[in-house]
Amino acid sequence: MEKDVSKKRNFVLLSHAQAGKTSLSEALLSKAGATTRKGSVADGTTVSDYNVDEIERRSSVNASILNCTWKGHVIQFIDTPGYADFMGEVISSLQAVDSAIVIVDAVNGIEVGTEKAWELLQEAGLPRIVFINKLDKENADVNKCVSDIQENLSKKCLVINEPFDKSLIEAVAESDDSLLEKYLEGKELSNDEVKAALKQAIISGKVYPVFSGSAITNEGIEKLLDAIINYLPSPLERASLKGFDPQTKQEKVLKPSADGPLSGFVFKTIYDPYVGQLTVFRLFSGTLASNTEFYNLTKDSKERIGQLYYLLGKEQRSTDKVSCGDIVALAKLKDTSTSDTISDSSKSILFNPLVFPEVAISSSMKPKSRQDEEKISQSLSKLAIEDPTFRVSRDPQTKELIISGMGDLHLEIMVGRLKRRFGVDVEMGTPKIAYKETIKKTAKVQGKYKKQSGGRGQYGDVWLEVEPLARDIEFEFVEKIFGGAIPRNYVPSVEKGVRNACQEGVLAGYPLVSLRVTLVDGSYHEVDSSDIAFQIAGRMALRKAILEANPVLLEPIMNVDIMVPDEYMGQISGDINSRRGRVLGLDSKGKLQILKAQVPLAEMFKYANDLRSITGGRGTYSMRFSHYEEVPAKVASTIVAQSKKEVKEEEEV
Repeated sequence: MEKDVSKKRNFVLLSHAQAGKTSLSEALLSKAGATTRKGSVADGTTVSDYNVDEIERRSSVNASILNCTWKGHVIQFIDTPGYADFMGEVISSLQAVDSAIVIVDAVNGIEVGTEKAWELLQEAGLPRIVFINKLDKENADVNKCVSDIQENLSKKCLVINEPFDKSLIEAVAESDDSLLEKYLEGKELSNDEVKAALKQAIISGKVYPVFSGSAITNEGIEKLLDAIINYLPSPLERASLKGFDPQTKQEKVLKPSADGPLSGFVFKTIYDPYVGQLTVFRLFSGTLASNTEFYNLTKDSKERIGQLYYLLGKEQRSTDKVSCGDIVALAKLKDTSTSDTISDSSKSILFNPLVFPEVAISSSMKPKSRQDEEKISQSLSKLAIEDPTFRVSRDPQTKELIISGMGDLHLEIMVGRLKRRFGVDVEMGTPKIAYKETIKKTAKVQGKYKKQSGGRGQYGDVWLEVEPLARDIEFEFVEKIFGGAIPRNYVPSVEKGVRNACQEGVLAGYPLVSLRVTLVDGSYHEVDSSDIAFQIAGRMALRKAILEANPVLLEPIMNVDIMVPDEYMGQISGDINSRRGRVLGLDSKGKLQILKAQVPLAEMFKYANDLRSITGGRGTYSMRFSHYEEVPAKVASTIVAQSKKEVKEEEEV
């Protein structure tokens, strides 16, 4: 590959699903001569959609790294998924590029995914080109599409035609003082002057050029390739990168340079069926040779490396050396993973880790066969390494294995990979809620355990007082025995019995919390008393006391932040109320309203799908645990009845 950094271009393809990113990738590769035959999404023969799940669904699931050369320039670009369930792939890809191409469907115009992509690019501050695709379609309307783009994305989106028209020359001249002065004096601007000024206007975000064509018929593809090398920035022309000093934690800035210190960022991990784990990174500065080593600044360790590869979909092309601007992969690294910073010393710049959206949906999972129980955890952890938006956990209370992701489709894909790659078949379900039980009154009871069956018997007798505590206090055990009613050596036994009894409440078998238990009295037998007898007595007393102390069920309450366009606020508020939630307040972020609410977790498991339905995919939300709260009596009775039914069914089995 060409090593002149000024002749390198890196960009990401973004759009709503089905706007034609993958087809455009094929057109670019074919026109540039990187492939001998243009693949088809319908036939499953594209370079970028090479995984089985992508071929089956005829849509991108993973970000795919591609490359080609055009007129002496090296072009590396990333084809990303358009569905919201795979937004993590887009977020990580943005860290590896210097610019973007946003594809707009000439028939459908601006869609939800296009708006989301534009918002991400605005946050990242990346220069971009807009490409109106599918001009070959019968209902394609370029003029309407351009108006839609300017109205919904930016007024700075301008159609680029040569010779340059007056409106473009004016816009470009306004971004350059010397040109503006020349223009106002009535002097004619040369084509080269306009091109140079246009490139600077694009890099600085003052103009977003709009091109059009068809990935299927190749209309406009050559013009787009020319625009990529003429108007998008090289790695040296991008804005400086911000990070921080790992020792002082002070902000630090890196100016990309081929001759500068080695500095790169791992943005993706790929599973390859033949070579195993591939670690993909972008080199921002310096050079790196195969079969050498680098310093992992994030892990504070040295990493020995083998062969370096350029990627073209699933194909890996080996190279001896890479430099500033390259996107490359390494196989079988020991310590390096996604979000790590690589460098040549411990004094380099450390980049912030990738920040992914919170998971939106969770499901319980259990293997269908016992032999799969041993390998399921290891298999899931490998999937989680590859996809940081896929989370795996085990609920400490319910003991369920929980998988979480960005949506139903996301989890469906991951379960499919689990079966296809690792041969693990699973059953999915709705996660159990980690309910808890507590009391609302005080009570004092006796627990007496007496057993005689010939020979030595068993005897333990205790009096316990129980009282409710604040919600943030789990449990307290207090001993107030006077006059030696119970020998001191039996007090720990009573406490052990009480704590064991707290693991299963009296209403539905959920753990007891927020209560104080005081041992106030009791009696013992010189011969028959024992540790086990006082454990049983303590457990008996606690269960009796709880029944007299008005036991209630508690449920987890979540803090929920919902971001939606203003026109959906009424529906969203009503929906939150129907979920037993309460709205706490409103805020705003750009064009979006942020509704802050508290909602029971039990009402939120399918919220991602419902929110998407209500807002046409324009709404997002985040959720985190807040506190436990008493379950309303009517709801509690249903939960208790269901719990008893499940216990009975388990006993019958």
